[in-house]
Amino acid sequence: MEGSSVDILTEWDIVAARQLGRKEAKSIGFGAVDQARITTAISELARNIYLYAEQGKIEVARMIGGFSEGICIVASDSGPGIADIQQVMQEGFSTSQGLGAGLPGVRRLMDEFEIETELKKGTTITIKKWLRLEND
Repeated sequence: MEGSSVDILTEWDIVAARQLGRKEAKSIGFGAVDQARITTAISELARNIYLYAEQGKIEVARMIGGFSEGICIVASDSGPGIADIQQVMQEGFSTSQGLGAGLPGVRRLMDEFEIETELKKGTTITIKKWLRLEND
C-alpha cells in the first residue's frame, strides 16, 4: 500500500489525519457524504490511538480493484491492545464516555473493517471504502 501517513502523537495530529483522509477521498472522487463518513471514521480511529495507545499512525492510500477505486485507511499502534474485541464492537460501548460512535460506528461508516490486536503489542485496524458508480 503506497500512500501518505500521519503519526498520531497529539490532538493536532487527529486533525491532520482527518485532513489527509478528506483530501485523498476527494481526489479519488468521493462525494461530500462519503468524504464526511471517511473523515469521521479516521477521526474515531486517530482519537482511539491518542487516548489509549498514546502514539501510532494513520495511513491513507488509494485502492484500485476490479472495476472500482477506493480508499484504504490503516490505523496502527503499539499500545496495550484490546482485551475484549466483542465488547468494544458492541453498539453503545464506550470507555471514554465520548460522543463518538466507537468502533461499531467506524464499521458502519465503511465498506470493509478488519481488526487485529494483541495484548501489550498493539492494534491494527484496516478500513476500506469503495467508490460507488452512482453519486451519493
